[in-house]
Amino acid sequence: MSDWKNAVCANVDSIKDRLVSVSQDIFDHPEVKFEEVHATQVLADELKKGGFSVEQGVAGLDTAILATHPQASDGPTVAILGEYDALPEIGHACGHNLIAASALGACLALGQIKADLPGKLVFMGTPAEEGGGGKVIMIDAGLFDGVDAAMMFHPSSHTVVDRGSLAITEVEIEFHGKASHASGSPEKGINALDAVIQTFNGLSALRQHIKDGARIHGIITNGGAKPNIVPEVAAAVFYVRAPESDYRDELLEKLRHCAEGAALATGATLAFEIVGHAYKAMKPNRIIGDAFAKNLGALG
Repeated sequence: MSDWKNAVCANVDSIKDRLVSVSQDIFDHPEVKFEEVHATQVLADELKKGGFSVEQGVAGLDTAILATHPQASDGPTVAILGEYDALPEIGHACGHNLIAASALGACLALGQIKADLPGKLVFMGTPAEEGGGGKVIMIDAGLFDGVDAAMMFHPSSHTVVDRGSLAITEVEIEFHGKASHASGSPEKGINALDAVIQTFNGLSALRQHIKDGARIHGIITNGGAKPNIVPEVAAAVFYVRAPESDYRDELLEKLRHCAEGAALATGATLAFEIVGHAYKAMKPNRIIGDAFAKNLGALG
């Protein structure tokens, strides 16, 4: 095993400049969820050069990748995952360009000694991590069936090998009221913005009574057109998070009740929509985490 690990380290060192270039290229061309066309092509081209059989557009997602090393045999199937979507307006603030380059490097370095290793080596390019649920879609399409271990890393300011993550669901709330002149005839209007604000006030009261670790946070995305017009339409987006998926679902209903109460109080009509694909709570794999920590220690 130590000989293989030394060989992989040497292989990584030999392609260091290539990996840094890929990371910088993806960083310089930020693309938001489901639009990662440039990043997908860069990674696919590199994987093909490394001898991988590459499929693009898998699971019905134009920017998803499934790449398999040709030297497969009996044994475990290990998938190394790469993310590459950026955040709107601010680019790669979460470092997904680093995730992509590291996954590519691990697969290319392992690929050079794969003939000596049992099992199957797979690179999965998983788009739309920032709110689109790319992995959820790929799981539902069966791409993870038969995978024994899936691995990746995420950049941070410190090293952690066994941290889970909160379950999360995104919700869009829109209220419809009635426009009128805010000075001349305010009594004729139904203020949709008041309903949004009342929803936030309801959540503020709720926070005192939710479990530690749970989170509900949101922004107003539409607050009206002008101060002298009673807002006919107003909207907000919320993230609901919790350590357990069931409790996240319970909080979703509490958020819905806050919004329904705001609609009743103001006379506005409520549209409450769960957006995209919800993420379940992620539980750490202690065995893989311990092995990862041991290897980090060996690397200094």
